[in-house]
Amino acid sequence: MHEFKPIENHAIIGDLNTVALVALDGTIDFLCFPRFDSPSIFASLLDSERGGCFQIVADLDGAKHRQLYLPDSNILLTRSLASSGVAELSDFMPVENAGVAHNLVRRVKTVRGEISFRMICAPRFDYGRAQHRCEVQGSDVIFVSEGSDRVTLRLRSSVPLKMENGAATAAFTLKADESASFVLEDAGEDLSCDTGAYVAESFKQTLNFWHDWIGHSRYQGRWREIVNRSALTLKLLVSRPHGSLVAAPTFGLSLHVDSRRFVHDLCADAARLHRGSGRFQPLDRGPLPRTETRRFPANHVSRRWRSRLARGNA
Repeated sequence: MHEFKPIENHAIIGDLNTVALVALDGTIDFLCFPRFDSPSIFASLLDSERGGCFQIVADLDGAKHRQLYLPDSNILLTRSLASSGVAELSDFMPVENAGVAHNLVRRVKTVRGEISFRMICAPRFDYGRAQHRCEVQGSDVIFVSEGSDRVTLRLRSSVPLKMENGAATAAFTLKADESASFVLEDAGEDLSCDTGAYVAESFKQTLNFWHDWIGHSRYQGRWREIVNRSALTLKLLVSRPHGSLVAAPTFGLSLHVDSRRFVHDLCADAARLHRGSGRFQPLDRGPLPRTETRRFPANHVSRRWRSRLARGNA
């Protein structure tokens, strides 16, 4: 049986249209594209064989993995540490203010040593139900869904790509301070610049966007770092086109494998998080009031409506 990655061993990145889950080993194993309510293109979190994933793996024996965000931002760093070397993977999704939306940007570099890497980009469209075809256009790979979702993706890379069983793969070696970049984008958009230049510029603009947004917080207490991180995480769950907050970045995940208990993520007082201009609004109104729990008999509602119907007030 496949050993599923614990849900708590993930971080998220997003562009205010959707979010991607990044596992502790650097694998993107869940992403609905291009919106929160779109069908998935990566879902190996749920099905390792048919779900699809985007994996960048460093060949380091006995490596330990650590994840952290750049301060006051939603740019994720995943580090692999071993006695023979250290690798660092940067993941982010530019928002519309910081470049072209609906792009997934990944940059991997060697911090110490000389490390071999393997990249696998294997999208599976429409929750893994749709077939797809692959096309090579110059140094890019195009993935075209043949399902009802009609999604077309382009993978740009700074290293040579190969095709294997409907997936794009790459094997490369990086010395200290060398890097490789990958951009997975909506094929309908054109970056109009080379991959390296786009990655560097969108990194700066994305970092500036999150710094500017969280900079509107007026909270300066002892828990500032935790409060800011919570606000940044909740902001990723906001649908920019609609202004609403999704309940969770995933769907229907059980608390444990083969369990009937499900995780429900509820967010209260979302209006404090973003208003009109989308600027951060601090939680400065004191604690939320306690809610009263009332218990009703199982037939309470039906009995109430029968009474109203009898009076002709329904």
